[in-house]
Amino acid sequence: MFVIKNYVTTGGTVACALAIGYLMQNGWPAQSDDAQAQSDVIANQSSVIAGLQDVVLTSSTTALDTPRGAQPTQRTLQPSRSTPSDPSKCALSARAHAVPGASARLTVKAPCHSNERIEVHHSGLKVTQKTDKNGRLDLTIPALSEYAIFLISVDDQTGTVATTHIPDLADFTRIALQWQGDTDLQIHALEFGASYGGTGHVSANTDTGGAGTVVHLGQSGFGDAQNIEVYSFPVSQTDQTGSIELTVEAEVNDANCGHDLALQSLELRGDRRLRSRDLTLTMPGCAQTGEFLVLNNLLQDLTIAAN
Repeated sequence: MFVIKNYVTTGGTVACALAIGYLMQNGWPAQSDDAQAQSDVIANQSSVIAGLQDVVLTSSTTALDTPRGAQPTQRTLQPSRSTPSDPSKCALSARAHAVPGASARLTVKAPCHSNERIEVHHSGLKVTQKTDKNGRLDLTIPALSEYAIFLISVDDQTGTVATTHIPDLADFTRIALQWQGDTDLQIHALEFGASYGGTGHVSANTDTGGAGTVVHLGQSGFGDAQNIEVYSFPVSQTDQTGSIELTVEAEVNDANCGHDLALQSLELRGDRRLRSRDLTLTMPGCAQTGEFLVLNNLLQDLTIAAN
């Protein structure tokens, strides 16, 4: 059993609401030289301030205090030993650029946050990832807005922003599902009458030659991680007419059995309006651990008209 609340908005409104909230707390980023193609993100201003506060002088002797004929003591700047010698080396930065499939490749550098949790927000989506041993993250994420804004934060509450232009977004219909925790949710698309396991059955774990794709993003190992699955169908590249049946499978496990699971769907259909729905799914009791629920009416089926 599940409960649905509907919301209708535009992709720009969702993205801007997230960005405004971030910028009110962290200040406005500098403008990029090429805002439509990609943007280098602003490093944390607080690291610069900290660096200035930690500068000390090795001598307070001035030229006016120097005896006549003597050479004045040279003043040198040395960083405090209590902080890194170059605070800018810890700056969090990011860059985004468009890639085929109406997606964005996001590159994040967090040199002082190796193997740590990192959160990425985009147009209402939120996904948890993990940096590598060098503090880097390389992530490709399906976009939900043409002028895409990505907000990136790490556990110490520092953050940054990256933006890019997605020129081919109108070529795709896109359905996203997001949730939190250790539940395994899977979107299954049965394109134009396809059956399970047959040609046209599309999911993140199947490759049957369907036109669409499903991308799963999330990070295992964090009990409260944010996860997303996104189904994309290239409406501009098909000559088929018909419907695409969308179902969701949910595994019952020890973490979710007997609990209510909060979900959210984000849908970008033919009218290009981004719609969101809050869903509450009541999971079966723990006696059914290991079984899968098949939800046929959680997502509305797609109707495709040939171009």
